[in-house]
Amino acid sequence: MLAGVSGLVANASALAAISDNIANVNTVAYKRNQTNFSSVVTAQAVPGHYSAGGVQAITRQLVSQQGLIQTANSATDIAINGDGFFVVTNKGLGLTNADQRMFTRSGSFTVDANGYLVNDANLYLQGWPVADDGTVNVDPSDLTSMQPINVKSLGTAVAPTSLVQLNASLFKNQAISAGEAAYDPAAASMAKYADDKANNVSPPGGTKPDFTMEMSVTDSSGGTHKVTLAVLKGANPNEWHAEVYAVPATDVTGGAAPGQIASGDIAFTAEGDFDPVNSTGFFQDLTGGMAPTFTLGDSTATTGVHWASALGLGQQAIKLDISKLSQVVAPNQLKSVNSDGAGVGNVIAVQVDSEGFVSAIFDNKQVRKIAQIGLATFPNPDGLKPSSGNTYASAIPAGVMVAKAPGTAGSGVISPSSLEASTVDLSQEFTGLITTQKAYSASSKIITTADQMLDELIQMKR
Repeated sequence: MLAGVSGLVANASALAAISDNIANVNTVAYKRNQTNFSSVVTAQAVPGHYSAGGVQAITRQLVSQQGLIQTANSATDIAINGDGFFVVTNKGLGLTNADQRMFTRSGSFTVDANGYLVNDANLYLQGWPVADDGTVNVDPSDLTSMQPINVKSLGTAVAPTSLVQLNASLFKNQAISAGEAAYDPAAASMAKYADDKANNVSPPGGTKPDFTMEMSVTDSSGGTHKVTLAVLKGANPNEWHAEVYAVPATDVTGGAAPGQIASGDIAFTAEGDFDPVNSTGFFQDLTGGMAPTFTLGDSTATTGVHWASALGLGQQAIKLDISKLSQVVAPNQLKSVNSDGAGVGNVIAVQVDSEGFVSAIFDNKQVRKIAQIGLATFPNPDGLKPSSGNTYASAIPAGVMVAKAPGTAGSGVISPSSLEASTVDLSQEFTGLITTQKAYSASSKIITTADQMLDELIQMKR
C-alpha cells in the first residue's frame, strides 16, 4: 500500500508540473517543468521475500532551453538569443546594494510613469550607465554597478554645430566690382558693409560682396545664430575674396570688424574645383583637407574671436566644409547647406540595439545612448532557483554568476523588437496528461488490491 501511495504522490507532482506548463503556454520566456521518476528500494531483510519501496518524483525546470524568438511590435520588447539573463530588481527609485537582484528572460519591457523600463511583472531592468564620452564601465562580478534604466530623467538634448557643408557654384565670368580695388581684408570690408547695412548706415562703408551664403549655427545651449560666407570676385583669375561673419554682428566680438570671424581668398583650379592649396588665409589648407575650422571662444574670453559676453556661451569649433564649392559659367547659386547641429529636443521614443544599448530618441533627431543592458550568465542555468514573476534567484548548483555585455564572451545577443516564446509544447503536455492519469489510476489499483488482500486475510479467521 505504501508503494501505491508513493505512486499517487509522484504522479500528483507530475500532474502539477504539467498543469503549470499548460497554464504558462503563452507566458513570455517561460521554461517548461519536467518531472522525472526515481525508484525507491527498501532493505530486503528476509530472503525470498520482496519488500516494495515505491517511487519518488523529481521535478526540475529546463531553464537553459532556448525559446523561439518571435517578432514584437514594441521597440522596448527585447529577447535574448543565447545564454544570459536580464538583471532586474523590485524597485527603481532608492535602490541600494542590499536590495535583491533577480534574473529573468522575460523581456516584455515598457516605460512606466516614472520613466523606468519595467516588464510585465513590474520588475525594473538594470544596465550599466553610458558616460558622457560614450564609454561603459562593465563590472563582471558586481551587479550593484548596474542601475535601473530610466529614459525620462534626461532633460533636453542639444547638439552644438560642429560641421557645416556648403554646396554652391560661383559665376566664373562675374564682373569685377569697383569696390574690389579698395577691398581691405585686414579691415574685414565685407563684414563692415553687412554691419552698416544692418544698422541702417547710409551710405554703408566697406565693400559690398558679389554673393552671400547664409548658414545656421546652433550654440551649446540650443540657440540658433546666422553666419554668412560672403565672396567678392578678385582681380586675379580663379580667385575670390571671402569673409565669414555673424549676423547680427553683436553675436561675436574680437574680429577685425564687428561680427567678423575669418577671412582669406578662395582659389579654384582651371576646371572650376575648389583649390585649398592656393587659397589663402582661413581657407588655405596645405595638408590637402577641405574643411577649415573656425573656433569661437567662450563668452568670457578676452582674446581672439569669441561669443559675445552677454550670450554666456562656451567655446565652439566649427568645420566649414567648402569642398563642393565650384566656379562655373553660370550665375551664382547656393545649392544646399547642411549642418549637424540641433536645437533643444525632448524624448519621443526609446530604442534598443543588438549590443544592448538603450537609446533615447529626441524630437530634434538626436539619439543619445543611456545605458547598456548587462546579461548575467551561469555555468549551470538549470541550477537556478525559480521565483515568482518568471524570475530566478542565484543558487549554489548554478555556479558563479558573471555579468557580460551582450554578444561577448559567450553571452547571448539582444534581439530588438522581439520576445522569447514559452518552451511549452502542448502536444507533449497533453500526452503527458494521459500517461500521468493512467499511472495515477494504476497506483490507485495497487491500494484497492492490497485492501482486498487484507480483507481476505482478516476473513481467514472465520
